[in-house]
Amino acid sequence: MEILTHDPSEYIRGIQQILISDKKKIGFLFGAGSSLAFKNEKSLTVPAIGKMTEEIVKKVGETNKKYKDALEEIKEELGAENYNIETILSNLEQKFSFIGKGTLNSMNQADFSDLIKEVKKGVREKISVHISSEDKIVAKDIVNELVQADFAGWIGQAERKYPIEVFTTNYDFLFELGLEHKEVAYYDGFCGSLRAFFNPESVEDFSFLPKQTKLWKIHGSLGWHFDKDTEKILRVSPDDDDILIYPSTLKYKDSKKQPYESLLDRLSNFLKQDDTILITCGYSWGDEHINSRIISALKTKTTSHVIGLIFDKYDLINEESNITKIGKENSKISIYASKSAVIGCNFGEWVLKSEPSKDDTVTLNLYFDEDAYTDPTEELEKEAKGEEIWTGKGEFILPDFSKLVRFLNSMINDNEIKKIGQNVKK
Repeated sequence: MEILTHDPSEYIRGIQQILISDKKKIGFLFGAGSSLAFKNEKSLTVPAIGKMTEEIVKKVGETNKKYKDALEEIKEELGAENYNIETILSNLEQKFSFIGKGTLNSMNQADFSDLIKEVKKGVREKISVHISSEDKIVAKDIVNELVQADFAGWIGQAERKYPIEVFTTNYDFLFELGLEHKEVAYYDGFCGSLRAFFNPESVEDFSFLPKQTKLWKIHGSLGWHFDKDTEKILRVSPDDDDILIYPSTLKYKDSKKQPYESLLDRLSNFLKQDDTILITCGYSWGDEHINSRIISALKTKTTSHVIGLIFDKYDLINEESNITKIGKENSKISIYASKSAVIGCNFGEWVLKSEPSKDDTVTLNLYFDEDAYTDPTEELEKEAKGEEIWTGKGEFILPDFSKLVRFLNSMINDNEIKKIGQNVKK
């Protein structure tokens, strides 16, 4: 049986044409993976879930021995491999909801309430990387080293008929820092200055600020508060009262509330427009409330398409993976992982059809590493013996947010910028 393959050089040309097109509506959906990306040791990053869990559990345990003992018991209940911030919060919230006047893990309902608050406080502290050791916003030389700043630089390079729409599940301020550093005007659903308020009507209106880049934080953000007096969502200084959709089973219920419902509606309506392309990166497709919105929107008569860049370098997807099934069941969703892809509902390995020339390799290296091996020892042995055999296989690297941003910035030279700007004005 012949194994189906996809040639990355063929599909990358299509992506390039889309990204420099004046006619396409381009959006991005970024998940936690984008906050892990870095250029160098100066780049600000948010800890990965494993490290974040370890550090938060340690700090919370040090504040109260009762919390430490309870978290150790919960780890035994869940199993070490399933023990992370999401499962911890889900476990705590479930026990809080049904414990009543009883006790669990040697804690009562009030103890669970306090522990939940401490864990959420730990999450907010870990994502507040925009604050320096002097409790000020980090200096511009640090912001300049952000991958998000380079992404903002790409956005600001050329005028477009339609603005870039950025959807993100992240709470941190990395995209805001990057956009403001590059002086890219953007709108995030809030109006006003002294007590900026969330304006759902503007989120629904695609003609509102039609030229500005949009930043939609669909799981909330640091500094978002519900004001009881005005019954509005306000953007103020971050503190313990921030409203966020924390990583737990309750996020599906919370996503049906304002402002999250309006932001998810924006995502749905964005995809229902013709000639729309949504590229996901750093998003694992693990949030069912987001996936269902995407899939439902694509079932309409829209000509839009979604390209999911999946970072699976350390845990390769296969034909039975959940994300593979999503791609195989939806012709308008293409999945680009590191070693394989689902395109046109067909799963196959990435394989170059022909060996590139030295000149072509320069461009190829921006999106595909033809020297990558699944087994590092195999790579070292072949290099030592000089027995490298070209197979056309390798690693598609754009699921790495930093590599994606480098690719975006490589596409547009001065002449192309001028050309795009002229086309927009016609």
